[in-house]
Amino acid sequence: MPQERRAATLVMACVGVFVAYLPVTTVSASLPAVQRALGASTSQLSWVSDAFVLPMAALILTAGVFGDVHGRKKVFQAGLALSGLGALVALCAQNVQVVWAGQALAGLGSAALLPTTLALISHAVPDPRERGKFIGLWATSLTAALALGPVIAGTILNHFDWRWIYLLPVPASLLAMVVAAKLLTDSRAPGSRRLDWPGQITAALTITALVYGIIEGGATSFSDVKVMVALSAAAVGAVAFVLAERSSADPMLDLTLFRSPAFTATTLIAMISFLGLIGFFFALSLYFGMVQQLSTLDAAWRLLTVSMVPLVLGAPVGRLVHRVSPRVLIPGGLLVATGALLSLTDIGVHTSFGSLAWRLALLGLGMAFVITPMTATAVSSVSFRQAGMAAAGNNAFRQVGAALGPAVLGTLLSGKAVDALPGHLADAGLTGQTVQHIKAVADQGGIGAVGGLDLGADTPRVLGALSEAFLDGLHLCLVVAAVLTLLAAAVGALLLRMPQHPAPPKVVGPRQEPAAAPGTDGHGGAPSLAGNHTGG
Repeated sequence: MPQERRAATLVMACVGVFVAYLPVTTVSASLPAVQRALGASTSQLSWVSDAFVLPMAALILTAGVFGDVHGRKKVFQAGLALSGLGALVALCAQNVQVVWAGQALAGLGSAALLPTTLALISHAVPDPRERGKFIGLWATSLTAALALGPVIAGTILNHFDWRWIYLLPVPASLLAMVVAAKLLTDSRAPGSRRLDWPGQITAALTITALVYGIIEGGATSFSDVKVMVALSAAAVGAVAFVLAERSSADPMLDLTLFRSPAFTATTLIAMISFLGLIGFFFALSLYFGMVQQLSTLDAAWRLLTVSMVPLVLGAPVGRLVHRVSPRVLIPGGLLVATGALLSLTDIGVHTSFGSLAWRLALLGLGMAFVITPMTATAVSSVSFRQAGMAAAGNNAFRQVGAALGPAVLGTLLSGKAVDALPGHLADAGLTGQTVQHIKAVADQGGIGAVGGLDLGADTPRVLGALSEAFLDGLHLCLVVAAVLTLLAAAVGALLLRMPQHPAPPKVVGPRQEPAAAPGTDGHGGAPSLAGNHTGG
């Protein structure tokens, strides 16, 4: 490939992954503003996040295979178009349902962009050693999107309506599409691959039904008929997915990968830890907005404390992957993250930024020692020909955890806060019909609806009681997130071993693309650098 074409490909890959991940933290940091403007309940806010993450989790494997078969440039262009269209739909939203639609379209775009950007780099840079530094630039672009998202959102919300947070992806996507059409070189994977439609359909149905059941169960009741049907459909779908993959001649996810203890460990760690961590960030963004009444920009600086540490330490930790056993790095990082989460359980209404900062930085430090080695370990724990699928599978399960995080912890937060609210109202001296009215509003619309009530002279006391009830829910979320992170550490300590680093084939045919380097994927895998929520 000519040098100028290769440079254009690398730049476009970095732009693509930045566009793909910018909505993750931009929208998360804006949730309090969305809630105030649209009167959304906590479960509806969960769907704002999950409407984006669900399509990414469900379709990322298929998008990678589609690029292999039909051309990565086409899928890359489609991903940019969907990202821009989704942002445009949300930009015009007048209710939360339209925001969901825009988020879902943007999630489809991200599902297409994430695997194809890495595959384009792998094709443009055949030498695995040289490719490593470009993968580092790709990962930096991804992490930069996560870090800058809240700051961009906060700056916009200080001067404009919340909808304008969706403006930037529209021209960015259009400009990238124009440049890519002229400069980007297309590529396909060697050999023949086919789309695994039974596996794709059953996976999408399982993930969607599971998250829907958890969110709606928390908002209404887990004995509700529609919730029970959704959870039953998720169970049936999971069994159908396993049967479909076992019988497929070209499975989307080869289940024999799970014969490797290290691959099984990293997959479980990715899903469990991101469930806890992305769910925690969802709750933390609401804490900054609803309890501390911070502007989005002030909240963004606090969230930046977490994401900047992995951004700075990503490269140094990456160099440790082949020197220090993953059995030390990954569980060690998870233990640090567990300690950070537990240290946050005493935060209150007036906790200062200084008091929060060191604990959030400690959480970022723990994440830095987990997210970089995770996919590299998954890839190196299986045979070389399965490396791409291993990285893609690890990434997909991580996104499933990121989708479940806001659903599970949002449900726990809302349920605990609503249950605790009457007691805090009584402590504030409120009784009688006022309490009954507030409780009815909370039962119907969640704690966010209570925050919008105007009760005259009683309003300050109601808001104080609401903050205390929210903190009860937040503390529960922190404990649950810590337990999940500790469970992930235990999985790593039990199952992880030093990877064997299978050797690549000695001969590469003239029409074959070189195999992806450890920690990368030629068709759908990615270095596990996506926080959410993050995620991701």
